Amino acid sequence: MARDEGSLRVYDSPADVASALADLFIAKGNEALAARGRFTVSLAGGTTPKAAYALLGTQPRKIALDWTKTEIFFGDERCVPPDDAQSNYRMAREAFIDAVAIPPDNVHRIKGEIDPADAANAYRDEIVAALGDHPRLDLVLLGMGPDGHTASLFPGNDPTADDEALVRAVYSTSQQQWRVTLTPSLLNAARTIAFAVEGAGKAAMLERVRHGPYEPSTFPSQIIAPREGELLWLVDRAATGSVSA
Repeated sequence: MARDEGSLRVYDSPADVASALADLFIAKGNEALAARGRFTVSLAGGTTPKAAYALLGTQPRKIALDWTKTEIFFGDERCVPPDDAQSNYRMAREAFIDAVAIPPDNVHRIKGEIDPADAANAYRDEIVAALGDHPRLDLVLLGMGPDGHTASLFPGNDPTADDEALVRAVYSTSQQQWRVTLTPSLLNAARTIAFAVEGAGKAAMLERVRHGPYEPSTFPSQIIAPREGELLWLVDRAATGSVSA
């Protein structure tokens, strides 16, 4: 059976991708609020998400969502303090969290400043406390690296290792750094997963991930396949290259 490659949405520029991602955030948030009274979202790091977050922190989008009923999580984090320049939490906080009316307790950061294994266990416990024993996020935002990695699932390792742990510590040999990441079982439980990909330098990898042989240990982004949700690819025209929809 062919795998679900998801829906490809192509935009003219990275700025257009960021705008579409911000609009998707608001739309999925309001859908979740109408259906369940709460919106849960997992953020990604990266240039395009950062640009989208900046849009969320400005008018009119900053008042287009009930932030008091929004809960923010993170798909992964570098094992650095929260004020470190490499911190995904710091990036998101500066881009939009400080600008919107979200209660501090609704922002669930990964404690990158403590032991990586302890940080992973603590984050799993926090997610289960917030979302239950079978957590399901409304929206997961992801990026894709030029090596095919996503979140902190890197090539050369089985992305399903410790999958049922929901959150695990991982050492990135390419970046010589410990990280904490959500595992595929948690990511793939989401109602919607949206990749944001830009640039001609990622066109070949995007083609391999979406249409090439299924080799998730080599191309970890291939492991992303929502079990009962939708998979979206928001990409700029440069990233499409020879990619077919």
